[in-house]
Amino acid sequence: MAHEKFADKARRPLPGIDPDEPLEKVSGWKVVGPGLVVAATGVGAADLVATLTAGSRFGYGLLWAVVLGTVLKIILVEGAGRYSLATGRTIFEGWRSLGKWTTVYFGPYIIIWGFVYGATAMSSAALPLAALFPVLPLWAWAVLMGLLGFAMVWFGRYAVVEKIAALMVGIMFVVVVGLAILTVPNIPEMLRGFVPLIPEGGVVYTLALAGGIGGTITLAAYGYWLREKGWYRPGWMRVMQLDNAAAYTVTGIFVVAMLVVGVEVLYSAGYAISAGDEGLLELGEILKDRYGDVIGTAFLVGFWAASFSSLIGVWSGVSLMFADFWGNLREKPSGHPDTITGGKYFRFYLLWLTFPPMLLFLLDRPVFLILLYGVLGALFMPFLAITLVWLLNTDRTPRRWRNGAFTNVALALCAVLFIVLGLYQAWDTLQDVVAWFRG
Repeated sequence: MAHEKFADKARRPLPGIDPDEPLEKVSGWKVVGPGLVVAATGVGAADLVATLTAGSRFGYGLLWAVVLGTVLKIILVEGAGRYSLATGRTIFEGWRSLGKWTTVYFGPYIIIWGFVYGATAMSSAALPLAALFPVLPLWAWAVLMGLLGFAMVWFGRYAVVEKIAALMVGIMFVVVVGLAILTVPNIPEMLRGFVPLIPEGGVVYTLALAGGIGGTITLAAYGYWLREKGWYRPGWMRVMQLDNAAAYTVTGIFVVAMLVVGVEVLYSAGYAISAGDEGLLELGEILKDRYGDVIGTAFLVGFWAASFSSLIGVWSGVSLMFADFWGNLREKPSGHPDTITGGKYFRFYLLWLTFPPMLLFLLDRPVFLILLYGVLGALFMPFLAITLVWLLNTDRTPRRWRNGAFTNVALALCAVLFIVLGLYQAWDTLQDVVAWFRG
């Protein structure tokens, strides 16, 4: 009964939210905001490796998939932001209105995801530093990265996170785009890469580039960063849409540049790199041999910027998501002090992301945890796409801000793509666990 009452309330915008209010005028400074944070958070070391590997195997053949993936992410993130601005509600409030099943899925997922991702993020940010400054072991650098991110988010506010994200994106962009220009890309071959063809053996890589680059759970954090920025009413809709499109356009250019590096440095010379983050260290050595120490070192700095921006973004955005999730379960109103940056629920999850995962540096792979992480994570993007279709086509969203035909087709494509990719990821996780037991 309580859930039915909540679902009925969630079909209406919050009091004080006027769906028909005039739109804010757009000025240059307003366009740079939460979109940059979500984009910087979404592109990490794993995305760089996936893009490099695709370029090293298939040349420019999957360039079109990178562009498609960028467009799909713009549509997904815009949908999450549009729901939040149009209703004044958070994405979790929207999910909760769809039924108890959303809480049953999301609760365990965000707890397990945070524990495993915390260790992954700290290790990824530590790898390039351990290569640049081998005075400390990798685990020590990982702990330092976790503590640094923890301090920045614990003592800072959203504005601090946004400034750090802008700095990291600037470093990433200059390093990777500059490196792509340095390789002197084959422009005619690049243009042929925009033709949507799937090369032999390239189905999985196509899915990964189109669906996996640019974030998972952090896409849903966009609405929370909008609220922290002060963009919480329908009047900010046009600003939000430009912010999101501009940020993911930068991301798209960045990922295309990484593909160029994969083609011109690896594919053309027949190099292969490791599948994990270590592959970026190997690329750094290859770049040193080819272009000198300065370029190799600059690439490692860009690698660190990509990894550390993801860490900071997750420490901020997913902590906000957890705080809202827990606040909803405790029947706290939207925007309650406990559920925003610096609130006690926010800080609990920030502690959870930072300190318990450090135990994983000392333990062997926790197989059951890895299995749950992989399977639940594979389900998240289909969950996001399907629930956005549901929320943005029903009376849970004011009529003015519901989906048009193009957006519905795009979100349906997202849902199908992510279901296929999610099934593959879940199967891949199961195979890894089986191989671990046998080995």
